[in-house]
Amino acid sequence: MRKVMLAVLAVVMIGVSACQSNQSAEKKITIAYVNWAEGVAMTNLAKNLLEKKGYTVVLKNADVAPVFAAVAGGDADIFMDAWMPVTHKTYMQNFGEKITVLNTNFEGARIGLVVPDYVDIKSIEDLNNAKAKFGGKIVGIDAGAGIMDKAEEAVHAYNLDYQLQPSSEAAMLATLKKSIDEKQAIVLTGWEPHVMFSQYKLRFLEDPKKVFGESEKIQTIANNEFTIRDTAAVNFFRKLKLNSEQLGSLMGAINDADGNEAAGVKAWIEKNQELVNSWE
Repeated sequence: MRKVMLAVLAVVMIGVSACQSNQSAEKKITIAYVNWAEGVAMTNLAKNLLEKKGYTVVLKNADVAPVFAAVAGGDADIFMDAWMPVTHKTYMQNFGEKITVLNTNFEGARIGLVVPDYVDIKSIEDLNNAKAKFGGKIVGIDAGAGIMDKAEEAVHAYNLDYQLQPSSEAAMLATLKKSIDEKQAIVLTGWEPHVMFSQYKLRFLEDPKKVFGESEKIQTIANNEFTIRDTAAVNFFRKLKLNSEQLGSLMGAINDADGNEAAGVKAWIEKNQELVNSWE
């Protein structure tokens, strides 16, 4: 009888352990992100709020192509910075069958070529006539980014005699700052929302051929299996949405914290508790 009882107890303990293991697994979320200001801001905001709900949140940083592959393949659960219908159209076509769109977290996004407001040209069509002024260079971000593909298309569509220079976002912003400090002309790949528009007076060059498309939206996407596995987290991500003022202030709070995402997010939440409560 004692052996039977021990056997039963062992089975129960195994069951409890398995249950605890499953609960632990369900309380872990991996969010992939690219080093773009708006995505970094939203990702760290989600991390803060999910950790308060008892989740272990793992952040995975990569270029955009590996990020989409990771979400589709299950190596990451969530990506909060998918730009549609133009910028990331190809990635959604390639991986869409394994990905679920949970939410449009930001409306009215935009991509294009950007110049400081003191630069006198108005349109992409005018760039060739000002090649010497810009040194024949368009300063870009990482080569795999959707905006770089569109910028390459613009070079061909407008027959621009310019070199598109890939770099990191940080390097591009450093070049922008130096150019503005010295009142030099610069043209770069830009997107809004971005904290640079609150730091400097910038404007998009007109795009009469609509290479960069019209207004875009930023979406939160998830691995298909994750959407079934953790409906509570899915509901959280479906509610998390920011307008231009809210996202701009979030990026600004991180910038004011000298790039310390955790500190910036914490300060922002304290000032926006009513909004945060609406996502519960």
